[in-house]
Amino acid sequence: MSNGKIVKIGVIGAGNIGNEHIKQFSAMKDQCEVVAVTDAYLPLAEQRAKEYGIPNVYDNAEALLESDVDAVVVGVPNKFHAPVATLALEKGKHVLLEKPMGIDLDSAKAIVRKQRETGKIVMIAHQMRWEWLATKVKEQVDRGELGSVYTAKAGWYRRKGIPGWGTWFTRMSESGGGPLIDIGVHMLDLSLHLMGSPKPVAVSGATYAEFGPRKKGIGTWGKPNWEGYYDVEDLATAFIRMEDGRTLTLEVSWAVHMDTNSTPFVHLMGTDGGAALYGNRGKFLTERFDAPMEVELSRPEQDEGARKRMSDHFLACVRDGKEPITSVMTGYTNNLILDAIYRSSRSGKEITLDWSL
Repeated sequence: MSNGKIVKIGVIGAGNIGNEHIKQFSAMKDQCEVVAVTDAYLPLAEQRAKEYGIPNVYDNAEALLESDVDAVVVGVPNKFHAPVATLALEKGKHVLLEKPMGIDLDSAKAIVRKQRETGKIVMIAHQMRWEWLATKVKEQVDRGELGSVYTAKAGWYRRKGIPGWGTWFTRMSESGGGPLIDIGVHMLDLSLHLMGSPKPVAVSGATYAEFGPRKKGIGTWGKPNWEGYYDVEDLATAFIRMEDGRTLTLEVSWAVHMDTNSTPFVHLMGTDGGAALYGNRGKFLTERFDAPMEVELSRPEQDEGARKRMSDHFLACVRDGKEPITSVMTGYTNNLILDAIYRSSRSGKEITLDWSL
């Protein structure tokens, strides 16, 4: 594909997250064109097509993938990630895949194998890496301003935020888990990225379901299905050890009795300095003349936004054939750790990670 070619994009899944991608790519007409859309609920796909002027609506993903699109956005429920992504790769399409990459480890492995077989681009849509704050902190980490980042702590506590009780969100067979795989994967991915992508080797974890089974802690996201059920966790905690001795602590919840403002956070602790990220607020912490010193970080006046930067990167990878920053192997790393946390919780033991595919 030549560098100047307009990339033709199809969107599979026209719900809230698919709509965000449609909105962003539709605003980038100098680089791409959204030419196709499909959804399990066809009227929603037709609505998006009307809203954004998308010329083609397909009854299903298989039909869309037979069209001449160059790349697809996969924004479907978790259990369909691997089937749709692998089919897209077989059909010669590049893929921008929503998190988590796979509903479980076997699904993630299937995507990695298919990507290696086809050589097509697979990028995981971890937009938190592209926030202005994360990019600023990563620049300073890479410059060595924090020294060696030897440990980190990350989390995201929602006090009352269980989404779509009884729907696919709260069913293990359809989602793969609760807050750990929903919002925890964001914090896991961001933390490893900011730490410089160390290789995890062992995981201890525990999960709890103290609210959801009692229909407590219900949030405002999604419409509940009271005829459904809840068999995932509502809080998870984990301790992750890296090959080089560094560590990461992760804690996430959909529902918990604690003083929280529902802001995702990452704390990086380095030998020469630290960094604290709270949503879109952040600061560096260090010492000068034997006294503690803090530097508040401020948003750039002209910030094009995380989704714009992420979408730019995907299109550049498609045009130039280069590996994305959030590659298929970053998605696999996340799935490997998530799987280990769930297994550790069930066994009560530390899990040594097996990197074999």
